[in-house]
Amino acid sequence: MAMIRRGLLIILSSPSGAGKSTLSRRLLDWDPTLSFSVSATTRAPRPGEVDGTHYHFLSTETFRREVSQSGMLEHAHVFGNFYGSPRAPVEAAISEGRDVLFDIDWQGAQQIVNSALGPHTLSIFILPPSIAELRRRLISRGQDAPEVIAKRMQKSWDEISHWGSYDYVLVNDDLDKTFAELQTIVSATRLRRLQQPGLVDHVRRLQTEFEELS
Repeated sequence: MAMIRRGLLIILSSPSGAGKSTLSRRLLDWDPTLSFSVSATTRAPRPGEVDGTHYHFLSTETFRREVSQSGMLEHAHVFGNFYGSPRAPVEAAISEGRDVLFDIDWQGAQQIVNSALGPHTLSIFILPPSIAELRRRLISRGQDAPEVIAKRMQKSWDEISHWGSYDYVLVNDDLDKTFAELQTIVSATRLRRLQQPGLVDHVRRLQTEFEELS
């Protein structure tokens, strides 16, 4: 008899360019039951971005209202814009036993870990193999001007300084190896006793069977 599992809030954080987005996509391909938490933001859509798929694009007024009404699990102000994770779809998913994947920074991670949903959170930080490689990856994207890359590098170091607050930390020097480690961590955490509320009833049934045989 399969037991109902409570969903996990899986948080992936890293400095920009460390491979977090690629690892997130691989996780979603690996397990189609995983839901991705689509963040809300007040920044303007970039070419090709679709509202509700890449982000929920909100006005500053609407975003602030959502925050005031506890509609965001976490939120932060980054590079002049607000970002946050809508609460309702996340709570619905985990109550149905589906895991939710978050691609957020350390500030958002700490807000979720310290919330009522904290016990059901798995936080993982991805480190680059070196600062030089991190900078090379940012430049190779060809998306940002030199001054923007300089700002991203400064923010990257700020992100790295918070590595110690995560459950697991992986050095992404080999993408396939890092992804295999990520799969192992997620699979093991799903089996935590806290994530299996049906265990109590199962043990009670075992007790009843044992007493009937006595």
